[in-house]
Amino acid sequence: MDVQLVPTLFDYRLTDDVVADNVLTKQAAEELFTFFAGCALFKWHDVHNNCEARADAVCRLLEAWQVPHYKAWVFGGYFLRKHIGGLKQLWNYHVAAVLPVKEGAETVFYVIDPSVGTALQTMYNWAAEVTAYPHSYHFIKSADYFIFRSGKIKKDNWHLRDKQNSKWMLQGLAGINGVSAKGRAQLCFNKQRIRNTAKRFAMLQHNKPLLTAINV
Repeated sequence: MDVQLVPTLFDYRLTDDVVADNVLTKQAAEELFTFFAGCALFKWHDVHNNCEARADAVCRLLEAWQVPHYKAWVFGGYFLRKHIGGLKQLWNYHVAAVLPVKEGAETVFYVIDPSVGTALQTMYNWAAEVTAYPHSYHFIKSADYFIFRSGKIKKDNWHLRDKQNSKWMLQGLAGINGVSAKGRAQLCFNKQRIRNTAKRFAMLQHNKPLLTAINV
C-alpha cells in the first residue's frame, strides 16, 4: 500500500492561542474575499511582491472595519527546521489574512489570499496549495505581528507593527519592495506613487464595504 504524505502540518509550537469569541458568517467572509480580490490597490498577480505588506494591509483594513481577523503563516520545512519541505514560487514562507468563520458548532479559519486561489480557502487547504513538496508548517499569529525576527523562529520573538514596517506596507502596496536594494533605489523615483497609495489606503479605511449578516 502506498503511503501518502500530507503536504502541510499545523505547528502548535509557533501558533498563538486564539479565542475566537467574535466570528463571521461564511457569507460575510466570502463577500470580503470578493471585495479584496477586486480591489485595484492590491497587486495579487505579483507573487513576489511583499506578501507581508499585502497581508498587513488587509488586516489593517479589517481592523478599521472592526472585522475579527488574524494572520495565517506557512513555512517551508527546510527554511523553518532544516528538514525536507519547500513552498512553490521558491518562497521560504507566505502569509495572508485569515478570518474566523462559524460553521455549525465549529469555528473554521478561512484565508483571504487571491494570489493563491480564486475563492476562500481553509487554512489547511491554503497552506497545502502553496506547498511544493512535504512538509510545510502552518499556524496562526496575531494580526499585529508584521514579520519574524532573524535567527531561530520562536513563538514570541516577532516584530510588532511599527513606523518603519508601516512604511514598508505602503511601499509594498505601491509595488515596491522597500527592503531590497532594488526597492530602495525605486523609492527615490516613486514618492508620488507611494503618496497616492497612502491616500487610497486611508480612504478604504474609512469606507467599510457593505456586508450582509457579518457576525453570527
